Amino acid sequence: MQLSAFLVGLYGIFSGDSMSVQEKRSAKPRLNRRLIEGFIALAVLVLGFGYLGRVMGPENMINTITHTAHDLLLNTVFYLMAITVLVGALSAMMIEFGVVRIIERITAPFMKPLFGLPGVASLAGVLTFLSDNPAVISLARDKGYASYFKQHQLYSLANFGTAFGMGLIVLTYMMGLGFYREAVIGFVGAIIGALVSTRLMQFMVKRKLGVVDVIPPVQQQQFDEDNVIHTKPHSVVVRLLNALLDGGKSGLEAGMSIIPGVLIISTAVLMLTWGPRDLAAGYQGLAYEGVPVLPAIGSFLAPIFRFLFGFTNPEAIAFPVTSLGAVGAALGLIPRFMEQGLANSNDIAVFTAIGMCWSGYLSTHTGMMDALNKRELIGKALFSHTIGGIAAGMAAHYLFLLLRILNLA
Repeated sequence: MQLSAFLVGLYGIFSGDSMSVQEKRSAKPRLNRRLIEGFIALAVLVLGFGYLGRVMGPENMINTITHTAHDLLLNTVFYLMAITVLVGALSAMMIEFGVVRIIERITAPFMKPLFGLPGVASLAGVLTFLSDNPAVISLARDKGYASYFKQHQLYSLANFGTAFGMGLIVLTYMMGLGFYREAVIGFVGAIIGALVSTRLMQFMVKRKLGVVDVIPPVQQQQFDEDNVIHTKPHSVVVRLLNALLDGGKSGLEAGMSIIPGVLIISTAVLMLTWGPRDLAAGYQGLAYEGVPVLPAIGSFLAPIFRFLFGFTNPEAIAFPVTSLGAVGAALGLIPRFMEQGLANSNDIAVFTAIGMCWSGYLSTHTGMMDALNKRELIGKALFSHTIGGIAAGMAAHYLFLLLRILNLA
């Protein structure tokens, strides 16, 4: 009996009839959806590369892609990687020796009146500022940490933390280019963007969920920061060396992680931003050539972007567009902007604010809501943070104008 059942099953596998009727019915829509997605992806690739190849010439297009990616790797990625290593070492030292706890205690009283969050939420802002957005997810999963939050507060924590993600790296990069006041103005703008994003998310979620504890009172626990911030029982010198080396290693990993975003996204955006290097000679397959599609869009929307962010050059639209995917890739655009004289002090302040507020939020909010089993809130989180990023850029722009009127910028 068992042998006959085995033979029947084996026949079903090779004959394609191993699935039940119900499985076949459920598999058919998935197959159709995958086919549709495949055709759409193929059409986008053919149209995109076909258009660029038609304008630039196929050989020039391929040469420009490789030369641009190579130049970005050598002159942008390695510079960014050096910053992430140094910042990683500094961040680890601050965490190891309790500086983070001091900053947390100082900022905690402002959480409730400004962001509508409990004081412990300041830890999320500090950790994401020193590292990256995923620090929020690890905190939200801690039952003791979640015990301090109502549901609408915890689900807005991703908005709050993401607004400061990679903040120290962005500020260090801008200051390394000589833009000190602009970086500070942008940081203030990011804080305002975080306020708008967090409060808007709370407003939308609160109407649906009400004011409910995340953890029922009988199950609530005391939060222990040592569960998140680990220290080792060694001498001060050993702890310092370990913190610097381990932090530098983490910074190196962060620098490695930005390579795909910079090489892929920045290359694509740059090829949609610039025209030929020499108009008289035409396309030569050089780095940073392309078809100026984004400036055309920017010119069409120029009155809107001038009002919101004070952009005077249509090419500036490339930075916020790139920040949606990866702030590291967006930072890779700035040297080219400066070389062409297309980024002024106001633009740098706006770039800093938007870069911090929008740093990788498309993936962070998805991961956060998925970790909290609230996928239905992903749309609300993304919408509110989109508004927050726009508010951050506007705040930086108008703060810069105010300071310039006062002769302080």
